[in-house]
Amino acid sequence: MNVNSDNIARVDKNAPVYLGLGVGPGLGLAAARRFARAGHVAVLGARNADRVAQLAAALTDEGNNAEGIAVDLSSAVDTERAVTEVADRYGRIDVLHFNPSAWREKDPLELTADELLADLALGVAALLPAVQAARPALPPGARVLVTGSAAADKPWFKAASLGVQKAGLRNLTRSLDTALKPVGVRAVCLQIDGILADEGEFSPPPIAEAMWQAATRPDEGWTSDVAYPPTGSAS
Repeated sequence: MNVNSDNIARVDKNAPVYLGLGVGPGLGLAAARRFARAGHVAVLGARNADRVAQLAAALTDEGNNAEGIAVDLSSAVDTERAVTEVADRYGRIDVLHFNPSAWREKDPLELTADELLADLALGVAALLPAVQAARPALPPGARVLVTGSAAADKPWFKAASLGVQKAGLRNLTRSLDTALKPVGVRAVCLQIDGILADEGEFSPPPIAEAMWQAATRPDEGWTSDVAYPPTGSAS
């Protein structure tokens, strides 16, 4: 469901399109803002229609082209529907940003198999129908951008599910990059090696800038894993 349809008519048909999935008021919004500033139409997807409409309105109030779409990423059918609608509406998706994860504070002695599988469905498996639905609309040079985490390598045992999600997501991104490379599309997982904060190096704006830099690299020397902060940088 589109929740900001009034903005569509004003969009340049040749403008690149950024589609963010699992967008919230922090990093998701910051990433959408960074791409919108560079001239992308920013399409923000999240489960709550009212909240995502407010996030998109914040970008349009700043002079950007943006809209919000309601999508239940825990449902492969609804994910495919939403991405297909965006592809049909704009005719292209230049950046597909996968941002969701499931937070469940349970250690591996408490976590049930059903809970783990439910978390993986949102935090990992949802990437598959998203990319598969977007594939016909991904032009050469398009990017699949994935939000990674240090939990992939250093999981906190009291939230065991998150580490499994992020490790699996990074692995899946590598496979997607190899599969998409022949058609000129690349995939990258930006691994955030720190705890998100309101200010400083791990606040949304500098991480969003790193996402922009990771996604806009040339194909030459491409890597599907990018660390933030860069390895060897001063913290």
